[in-house]
Amino acid sequence: MTYLERQLRLLAHAGVDFIVIGGMAAAAHGSARSTLDLDVVYARDAANVRRLVGALAPYHPYLRGVPPGLPFVFDEVTIVHGLNFTLTTDVGDFDLFGEVLGGGNYGELLPQTIEIEAFGVRCRYVTLDALLRLKRAAGRPKDLEAIAELELLRDRLEG
Repeated sequence: MTYLERQLRLLAHAGVDFIVIGGMAAAAHGSARSTLDLDVVYARDAANVRRLVGALAPYHPYLRGVPPGLPFVFDEVTIVHGLNFTLTTDVGDFDLFGEVLGGGNYGELLPQTIEIEAFGVRCRYVTLDALLRLKRAAGRPKDLEAIAELELLRDRLEG
């Protein structure tokens, strides 16, 4: 079982309201690129934050890219007072977004999603058009590189 499969199962089985974006969404739409983390936009209501913390806390979430030993507690208070988190865990890396440039928060992005089953887990993914918008808005070199392939996939689906 890959980390991505386990990560999806953890969130889905805990009942977390989330939308898959990033590399995993690109793969679900047919991209050949690989990804090593799971990028999701999560709903920020109190019940969902509680489910998110309950799902991930047992796997020792810690801020990715910061010096070891920096104090960090992954709990509801931290999530409520923060917004976006890049985490490393015992089950792989997560990028948790309370909102994302080009798409907004969970509620704003929800109409731009479809249900897809991956690894036997059915959950919400951004549409290909929404993913293209998110990648353009992010503007990072790796996102800009992915746009050409995603546009070809979109054109193939439309043609």
